This record gives sequence, structure tokens and C-alpha cells, in this order.
Amino acid sequence: MDSTLEAPTMIRPLAGLSVIEFEGIGPGPLAGRMLADLGAEVVAVVRPNKAALGDPGNPFSDQPLRRGKRMVTLDLKRPESVEKALGLVETADALIEGNRPGVMERLGLGPAECARRNPRLVYGRVTGWGQDGPLAQAAGHDLNYVALSGALSLAARPDAAPFPPPTVIGDGGGALGLAFGLMSAIFAAGRSGKGCVIDCSIIDVVASLSGIALAARASGLMDAGSSMFHDSPFYDVYACADGRYVTIGALEPQFYALLIEKLGLADVDPKAQYDRAAWPALKARVRALFLSRPSAHWRGLLEGSEACFAPVLSLAEAAAHPHNAARGVYGVGASGQLDASGAPRFFPLG
Repeated sequence: MDSTLEAPTMIRPLAGLSVIEFEGIGPGPLAGRMLADLGAEVVAVVRPNKAALGDPGNPFSDQPLRRGKRMVTLDLKRPESVEKALGLVETADALIEGNRPGVMERLGLGPAECARRNPRLVYGRVTGWGQDGPLAQAAGHDLNYVALSGALSLAARPDAAPFPPPTVIGDGGGALGLAFGLMSAIFAAGRSGKGCVIDCSIIDVVASLSGIALAARASGLMDAGSSMFHDSPFYDVYACADGRYVTIGALEPQFYALLIEKLGLADVDPKAQYDRAAWPALKARVRALFLSRPSAHWRGLLEGSEACFAPVLSLAEAAAHPHNAARGVYGVGASGQLDASGAPRFFPLG
């Protein structure tokens, strides 16, 4: 019998879903792309002469976040353009907008106006601070929202500034929260026949995504004295002799025991994994050990094992890594740029 099996056809579960996106920056366009990647028909309303984001000499490219969308340029300061936008709303299942509170109302495209055209519409609003509260009208970006949520403090080390992955936690989390909210509300509208407004605040979403960290904090594993997630010897980023970095995340006892064995630390009792008094000295030993050999040595010893190991890679290196390459995690976009594939993936049940 041939052991090779044809890969199942991937399902696009949102085929037939209609979304209108009033293009902004950050989480709104990313949420729209997430839905488009899964088969939704996303029409993005673009402002004429849209201001470029970033360095004027080398602005951010719009193309990656416009993947799979149909673009419609409308000057929403003109009544006829507003009417065209409302025409799109009439047949849409959902709407995405990321303006400051009140902007869409002033344009004549707020929830009340849209509900009169389409009472089943799910009206998704994503902002950093939320639709209300003292900061609702203040300017801000990803880093500010993650800071005020409290999540940024979780990356703080003694005598060092916390540093989150740029845009991944705040904007990325906000996009995921909006996409989740949209699909939840569309499900409800399908039963009730009535749409709703989604107030998706990045702060709210990041706080919600911090649930595992909050559970660790409640258990005393992230108190003011030390954190399991960087003070312990078994969960951290380590420098190697060649200047590269590797990561260890051996939280469970059986993984920690294997890590200790593979590192040759025969005198270390794996049952004393959570003896915090022993952490500083053992951490120093582990740090020196990783620093004594190049990253290739540690990859050969630990990668793919139960020691919970991975090297720190650049995006280009990540795209070329055998595991990511086999799964097609990254690809090349229409303009030749590195791009990420849609996620998650859906396949037939049987």
C-alpha cells in the first residue's frame, strides 16, 4: 500500500460572508485580511490620497494587509460617496472601522444610519482605548495600549526596560479580538435577525489575552520578587558563543528533567525545579553553559526534543526553517515581500 496520502483540500469556512472595511491602520485592516484569508468577501473603502504611515521616504506598504480584498476609493466627505458606502452596507454581514469615537457618526455612517439600511449588520469598532472612558479621544499606538493594560510590565526584567514584539501584542491581539467578536456577533445575528455594535478595545483584548499570565500571578509564580518567565533557569532566552540566541521553555517536570540531563547537569536535582532560592546560582550556570558553545551546537542537541527548545530566528530565517517551510507558514506576496499565510487552517472532518 502506498504510504503517501494526498493532502486534504483546505476549507475556506467564511466563503459567502460579506464584510465592508473602512480602511484605517493597524488592527482593522489586519482583521479584514484574516477574514479574507478564510474566504470572506471583503470590500475595503479607501480614502483618496491616503496619508502614508511611517517614514515619508519609505512608507509602509498597504499591499500585505490588502491581500484578498476588493478596493473601492470613496471620498466620504462627499454626500454621494457616503450614499455609495451605505449601499455597500445594505448587503454586508459585517462592517469594520477603526476611527476615533464619533468620526463615523459625523460622516453619516454611524451605527444608527447603518442599522436603518441593514438591521442585521454587525458593526465592528476597534480602537486602542475603547469607545468611552477618559482616554477615548486621545491619540495612541500599540505600545501605549499594551503599557496601560499592564501586560507590558510582564516583560520587565530587573534594571531593564520591558520590550514587547512590535505590533504583535496590541495591534495583532486587537485584530484577533475583533475577528473573534465579529464572528460571534454574526452567529448571534443569524439566530436573532438583529445585528449589534462591537466595542473592541485593544486594552480590553490584551488584558483578556493575559489570562494565563494572570493565572500564574495568582499562583505566586509572577510576584514582585521573581518571575518564572525570566528569573527561573528553565524559561528564558540565552545567548550563545556566536552571538545568536536560543530559547528554553521547560515548564513541566518531565521536560525540565530532560533539559537538565541533556545539559549534563548531573548534580542538579530535577525535583527541586521550583526552589526559588536555588534559581540565581543555577541560572548563572545555565547562562554560562549556553554562552560556551555556538547556537548550532545547541540546536543539534536540543531542537526537536522534549526539552522545549527553539532558536531565535529572523523573519527570513523563520520562513526558511524546515518546519515552517513544510507547513507554508510564510510566502512571498504580490510585490515580492515576505508575507504570512492565513491562519488557522480548516480541513474536512472525515
